[in-house]
Amino acid sequence: MKAKLRVQRHQKISEIDERLYGSFIEHLGRAVYNGIYEPTHETADAEGFRNDVKQLVKELNVPLVRYPGGNFVSGYKWEDSVGPKENRPRKVDLAWRTIETNQVGVHEFAKWAKEVDTEVNMAVNLGTRGIQEAMELLEYCNFEGGTYWSDLRKEHGTEKPFGFKTWCLGNEMDGPWQIGHKTAEEYGRLAAETAKAMKLVDDSIELVVCGSSSSKMPTFGDWERVVLEHTYEYVDYLSLHCYYGNPENDLGNYLAQSLDMDQFIKTVVSICDYVKVKKGSDKQINLSFDEWNVWYHSNEQDAAMEPWQIAPPLLEDIYNFEDALLIGCLLITLLKNSDRVKIACLAQLVNVIAPIMTENDGETWKQTIFYPFMHVSNHGRGVVLTPSVESDSYSVEGFKHVPYLETIATYNEENNELVIFAVNRSQEETLEFVFEQEGFEFESIIEETAMEGFDVKATNAAGAEVVKPSIVQKATIADNQLTTSLSPLSWNVIRIKVK
Repeated sequence: MKAKLRVQRHQKISEIDERLYGSFIEHLGRAVYNGIYEPTHETADAEGFRNDVKQLVKELNVPLVRYPGGNFVSGYKWEDSVGPKENRPRKVDLAWRTIETNQVGVHEFAKWAKEVDTEVNMAVNLGTRGIQEAMELLEYCNFEGGTYWSDLRKEHGTEKPFGFKTWCLGNEMDGPWQIGHKTAEEYGRLAAETAKAMKLVDDSIELVVCGSSSSKMPTFGDWERVVLEHTYEYVDYLSLHCYYGNPENDLGNYLAQSLDMDQFIKTVVSICDYVKVKKGSDKQINLSFDEWNVWYHSNEQDAAMEPWQIAPPLLEDIYNFEDALLIGCLLITLLKNSDRVKIACLAQLVNVIAPIMTENDGETWKQTIFYPFMHVSNHGRGVVLTPSVESDSYSVEGFKHVPYLETIATYNEENNELVIFAVNRSQEETLEFVFEQEGFEFESIIEETAMEGFDVKATNAAGAEVVKPSIVQKATIADNQLTTSLSPLSWNVIRIKVK
């Protein structure tokens, strides 16, 4: 079966905002405690953070991490997380029905973020709290000094402001499960007034307002419209959340789910632009896809979890090879929409529906989904080239014309590097792949890697990371085009040096 990708040097979707490769750490399960933070671990630094985990986060090259939630933030009192650790209260977390010790808070997380070379995407509580608390947190974090909250930060050991630039106005406020759930009108009004006040404190920040927590919500569409009608002038991004799974064990349908993500994005863009026209504005609202991943493997075990534990193993999906293939398709979809999706956060980073796993007092290990994310985060920089794709397709329930080839190419002018990312969705046939281009002169193939040949249900484990990419040498260059073969059910990355 043949497939082709064509690009032209001067036809670009967008420059890539590096925040497209963000992630997420929530005070949930073992993401923080016994995840990034384990003071008794042999690799722990002076602050109690695991150096082995930090090393894997650096391998992923994550430029932005959303914190501290998530559902958790809607009941969060940030003041509990600052000051001497021995004075910090233990509190119930109603979102996940666990006990929060507050041993990791704003200062500790900011220091960890700096050490892994990432920025903090801070969230404020608009569930049980409001405008005043959001202003005070921003003042504490970003104000230079000479005020009550900024001077308190200094008393707590941080002289210079944290300088957090990206802030989320609550989390999933459309969801009835959310502590402090609101209607679109209630949330829109609160978010607008909070945004106005926060930008009076620091007009350099960028604000993310909550869109729907899923495209399947009964309020989807109308929620976005109403919220944006209140907040359009004061915010910079609208959020999207979506998780996928394969509970019916239908692989063809599962690998087509990236088409759902694409449609979700395009629908939300159209709503943003409708409000723009309605308001007669020349401002463009972009998107923050600040929760996306596969999430379904752990549902049954989570339902049986006893409440009110400290850092129980919640949402610990163990990912298989088919999950890695879908993650590759979803990453390509985000790149295809990089003209409007400027921020995205793989949810989450460690232990909780995560590419990185840890054992308490033990090893770290890489899940199958670690590798596609690592490839795209490290090599998908520069600009996204407009793709012209020729591929046979298949149909499944809910999706017509699913191309066997899912692909995109990026160009990094600084490195003189073209990179092709490609998934072969076919379960049986190899794709004879041709890459045609105009405007580039090939010099050499830097590297060709593939994740291929694994059972779709194969997983990794501590000490047994078997599902991972290999270096392959299939590609050839002739007459300034590249040809290679993409194995059935494979994730492929081809890096090309250009003159």
